[in-house]
Amino acid sequence: MNLLLTSNGITNAEIESEFFRSLKKPIRKNKVAFITTAAFGEEGDPAWLEYYRSQLKQYGITQIEDLDLKGKAERELHETLSLSDIIFVNGGNTFYLLKYIRESGFDKIIRNFSNNDKLYVGVSAGSIVTCPTIETAFWANADKNNVNLRDITGLNLVNFIISPHSKEEEREIIEKEIICTKYPTVLLTDQQAVLYINGKYKIVGQGKKLTFNNFKESL
Repeated sequence: MNLLLTSNGITNAEIESEFFRSLKKPIRKNKVAFITTAAFGEEGDPAWLEYYRSQLKQYGITQIEDLDLKGKAERELHETLSLSDIIFVNGGNTFYLLKYIRESGFDKIIRNFSNNDKLYVGVSAGSIVTCPTIETAFWANADKNNVNLRDITGLNLVNFIISPHSKEEEREIIEKEIICTKYPTVLLTDQQAVLYINGKYKIVGQGKKLTFNNFKESL
């Protein structure tokens, strides 16, 4: 399974190009499981989800099914995801998202798709949960652990950690956090993403690449 791990979705031509290249079908024929769960872990109306729907709709994708992992049984979820070409995991509260990833069985299902032709697109929290841990959710502008999650082990689909929404004014704070982690680390601005294909990866998008702890691109 290919992964496109973004900070803020498909925000520029370079990310768009890699998105197209990673699909196995003509763009309009793709069916999307649009996972909204993380958005409901934040306060307020998640109206901003429409921004990410519009990123997909602009390419003529019409088969977009909203999917909240909360309350879903593994069998039901598997049936829905099996019929999807793109699994688009939106941002919001990372702790809340990981809780329902586990409770729904999404974590088991997604690992079974590892050799499948599906594309996983992560946005912010949706990217963080693919990592070995979600420790970056504690960093600058930290998410609230409002579900009292103690085990912060991620899906471990990649061997590095991602800190999205990187800003210059927060760099000093973030770099102090990086000293305390053992994992290769990439900071992503809202114009960047990591493309992961068959165990190899590279940073795509605009701006300087900010990597630490021996993060090395292999694509």
